[in-house]
Amino acid sequence: MQFRYLAALALLSPVAAQAEPLTFADALARAEANAPSLKAREAGISAARGSAVAAGRLPDPTLDLALRDFPVTGPDAGSLHRDNFTATSIGVTQPFTSPAKRQAQRTRAGAEIGVAEADAAVEARGVRLATALAWIDLYYAQKRLAQLSSLDQSLGDLQATVTERLAAGTARPSQALEPDQLRAQVTDRRSGIVAEIARARAQLVRYTGDSDPQLVGDAPIMSVDEEGLRAALDRLPALRAFDARIASSDADVDVARADKRPDWRVSAAYARREPVYGDLVTLGVSIDLPLFAKRRQDPKITAAGDMATRARLDRDAGERELAAALDADLAEHRMHHARLMNASEALVPLAKRRAELDRDSYAAGKTDLGTTLLSTLALAEAEVDALEREAEVARDAIRINFTYGEARP
Repeated sequence: MQFRYLAALALLSPVAAQAEPLTFADALARAEANAPSLKAREAGISAARGSAVAAGRLPDPTLDLALRDFPVTGPDAGSLHRDNFTATSIGVTQPFTSPAKRQAQRTRAGAEIGVAEADAAVEARGVRLATALAWIDLYYAQKRLAQLSSLDQSLGDLQATVTERLAAGTARPSQALEPDQLRAQVTDRRSGIVAEIARARAQLVRYTGDSDPQLVGDAPIMSVDEEGLRAALDRLPALRAFDARIASSDADVDVARADKRPDWRVSAAYARREPVYGDLVTLGVSIDLPLFAKRRQDPKITAAGDMATRARLDRDAGERELAAALDADLAEHRMHHARLMNASEALVPLAKRRAELDRDSYAAGKTDLGTTLLSTLALAEAEVDALEREAEVARDAIRINFTYGEARP
């Protein structure tokens, strides 16, 4: 039975002997260096900065080539030489975007960089949190599995006692099956823990890129500063991302308003006719006329303003949501901490004492085997439950500090 589970763990760690040790801090560092989602956000920042270089620049000039006043009817139709109007020309047109539009475009591009950087900060925090929780889950799952494995020694001692009593004729034959029944119950519990180990290991592989993470070191001990966390809510990346989107929306309003400022174009052309006639030069200026603003520019300005209002309201909603989530997480953390104290100070000591008394009573022939086995199982479950409660407290502290604070290992 024990061999099968050791084999199962070996399948989960096929190259354990060659794997590098992974401390809590190492896992975070590798995730920050290797997580594809973080590299994707870095590419987004680079793209936004590249786009900002071109923002607010004048449009490219236009080369104009033309054949002007070519006759298609009349006595000179189809001739390039019999009239004095046909000319070939070459010219250049340079559009000039209004300074207000160009400034608005530069502001908009700068806001997009801020949005990309804020998104990267949010993603980085999410990756760190997920990696930290995966490490903690794997750490405590392995401890719980080791705790269950230690139960086999106790079951072996009881099995030996049952064998002696059977040989002496002081035990019923059916009692020989009771240790195996208990092992079957423990096997179910162990199967669940093995699955938890596989899930946590898969998460670590996902974020760190380590094909077979092998944990070393102890779990970090983190305190929770409730007042400090509440005071630092405004500095969270999630709210800074909302602020960046507000700046982007305000820039959109400026861009929409700048559409009311007319653009213009300057053109110059040189035309050549028959040598007997003079050559021509043309200079011109074209100016846009935003005469129908109520149906063109004004609706866009209103829509952009509404989007800016939405961004501000989303920010307010996000701040309230974070504050409420922090209060809920703190309350849950206090509850988990109280349950851990109850387990370590009362439940486990009582279960241990009861198991010892029942084992001594069974050895003295004063109690039956079933009662002794049940108390032994109750002790094992109490110890595993205490580890689960310890893991809950550790997960709470990590989740709270990594979500609402600036925790570093």
